[in-house]
Amino acid sequence: MATVRTRRVTSADVAREAGVSRTTVSYVLNDTPHQKIPEETRRRVLDAVARLEYAPSAAARTLQRGRSDTVLCLLPDWPIGPAVGASLEHLSAALTEQGLTLLAHPSAGSSRALAGAWRSVSPAAVVLFEDADEEDLAAMRAEGIQVTVALLAGGGGGAGARRGALEIPQQRAGRLQAEHLAAAGHRRLGYAFPADPRVAGFAEPRLAGVRAACADLGLDDPVVLTVPLDIEAAKGAVATWRDAGVTAVCAYNDDVALALLTGVRRSGLAVPGDLAVIGFDDIPGAAVADPPLTTVTTDHRAIAEHIAQMIVHGLEGREAPLRPGSDVVGLVRRDSA
Repeated sequence: MATVRTRRVTSADVAREAGVSRTTVSYVLNDTPHQKIPEETRRRVLDAVARLEYAPSAAARTLQRGRSDTVLCLLPDWPIGPAVGASLEHLSAALTEQGLTLLAHPSAGSSRALAGAWRSVSPAAVVLFEDADEEDLAAMRAEGIQVTVALLAGGGGGAGARRGALEIPQQRAGRLQAEHLAAAGHRRLGYAFPADPRVAGFAEPRLAGVRAACADLGLDDPVVLTVPLDIEAAKGAVATWRDAGVTAVCAYNDDVALALLTGVRRSGLAVPGDLAVIGFDDIPGAAVADPPLTTVTTDHRAIAEHIAQMIVHGLEGREAPLRPGSDVVGLVRRDSA
């Protein structure tokens, strides 16, 4: 019968099993420099670790290193859809490869809850999807947090803060949408802005990219309408765009684009013959839509790996790695545009 262990194995148990001191166990497990541990002793300790299935606690590692292995990701009050989920999944995997653990904390609408979250975790680094104010940055520095990575931030930074601004190329996504539609012969474009104010930080730069592309291509400014995820609202937007001579629409994301596909169909019209539609995110439903949705996608893996490298370089006191290029955003050609 297997023995049922009723308590956590400690370094003292390992020391007794190996016949050495706890200090020796610590030296072996942490590969402490300048400590000459005989190979036979080192082997006894490692064998005892394996037999007892010993794993140092997170609290013990924190005490040994002066910081935890945790990277705290402070999420704003966003809807957690497939795109955000994919970003977190890839970031967790990239950090795991670096010996770090991701802890994601949604704000649930409370900015102060975000501000206080890191205090109870003592993280090695904090990943921000929006810029933090100077008070928060100073408080994190005072607690010894070495790295903050600001995504979608303006690129500013608190004095003395080790931080990086990775501006995910939202404008590039809008440009790709508009350029693709213009290349297909469309001269009057619309933009479907989301009704959810929580995602305005994404929608506004994407719209700015569409507007910039239209200006560069000699097209009129896009006709911008807010489109809720509602069939009747989508039908109304389709009618308005048709009256304005719009023949193709750049949607904020695939959810909005899918609502438009239904709105066009319920209006007795066809996609892309009467109105072309292009989305953003390449969610799973995009490929099986009717018609399959042309969309723009982001290489979440490449961005996640870059963030992980920024954190590791910061913890090691090295210069930040080069940012990913514009090729992290790409077009997925299907039948809707």
